[in-house]
Amino acid sequence: MDQLEPLAEIAHQTVVFPDGLALDCGRSLRSLAVAYRTYGTLDAVGGNAILICHALTGDQYVAETHPLTGRGGWWSSLVGPGLPVDTDRFFVICANVLGGCMGSTGPGTPHDERPGEPWGHEFPPITIRDMVRAQKKLVDHLGIRQLFAVIGGSMGGMQVLEWAATYPEAVFAAIPIATAAHHSAQNIAFNEVGRQAIFADPDWHGGEYWRERATPARGLAVARMVAHITYLSEQALTRKFGRRLRDATSLTLLDDRFEVESYLQYQGSTFVRRFDANSYLSITRAMDFFDLAAEHGGELSRAFEGARTRFCLVSFSSDWLFPTPASRAVVNALIRVAANVSFVEIASDKGHDAFLLDEPDFHRTIAGFIAGCAEHRGLKPRERA
Repeated sequence: MDQLEPLAEIAHQTVVFPDGLALDCGRSLRSLAVAYRTYGTLDAVGGNAILICHALTGDQYVAETHPLTGRGGWWSSLVGPGLPVDTDRFFVICANVLGGCMGSTGPGTPHDERPGEPWGHEFPPITIRDMVRAQKKLVDHLGIRQLFAVIGGSMGGMQVLEWAATYPEAVFAAIPIATAAHHSAQNIAFNEVGRQAIFADPDWHGGEYWRERATPARGLAVARMVAHITYLSEQALTRKFGRRLRDATSLTLLDDRFEVESYLQYQGSTFVRRFDANSYLSITRAMDFFDLAAEHGGELSRAFEGARTRFCLVSFSSDWLFPTPASRAVVNALIRVAANVSFVEIASDKGHDAFLLDEPDFHRTIAGFIAGCAEHRGLKPRERA
């Protein structure tokens, strides 16, 4: 893979909090920047706000053209006018997570102690709860006392659970999708393979690759390839690629490639053009350390004691990264404290990534739950022309 220039500078929509942020690791950031996007209009009482929490490789450009890739929003099938998350009716917010590389404070932003230099590998360890605290500062800044809903899949679902546990009074409805209350040992293992691939890249330079105007592109691409495999199911890979060769009818040369190989290499090469390696390390570590039960004395149900939030959990039948039993564990914890919870497993052969794809049953589930919550809340549908 050719050497890449560092990520392009983009003027993201950002709010800066000069009082910084205290982190779970015991350290504090002197200043906090949160990059975000909004869609729709906030109503007069601030009661129609929906916060979307993005996954590991996502960002705030949820429903619009991405400024780096030129591609459409990563959830444009779900978020937009007349869609399940209807921007004609709701004010939708999505923020780049703390530790990210699309404008929020992270490894690529200025170091507290050395202005003019980025944090790099010295960026403090962060947690999912730290990410949520940063989002809460944004929500407060926007003048929103209670979010109508918090929605997210995968790592975004972890943030949803943390929102409901840490700020229950600020969340009317929570929709955690294809997620879990903690990472499994298998998930941690896959993340570690990806991190080791980055460390092994000769352009890693001890995490200070920016000093050499280098990027550990090969290692980061391998990390993305490994992770992407976990997002798919065997059925989806077989249906899409099988054992077909690219531009060949039989395997005659070492450089002949299967179509699935080309696909993964493409995923890796495009990823490194929009993501920072140190951010990848920081965020995957945050996912690995997430354990909502451990935050509450080892008992998951304690995280939701007294919660008045209305929950809808969604899993997918072929998701082996965050399988259905992980969602059921959260559902059972909610039932133990008499929380208002519904749960659905969507039959799909698309694997973990099904929540990002065209899944009509999933979209109907989200639309139905939101409609029911809106009716209970007394939110009237917006009249269409």
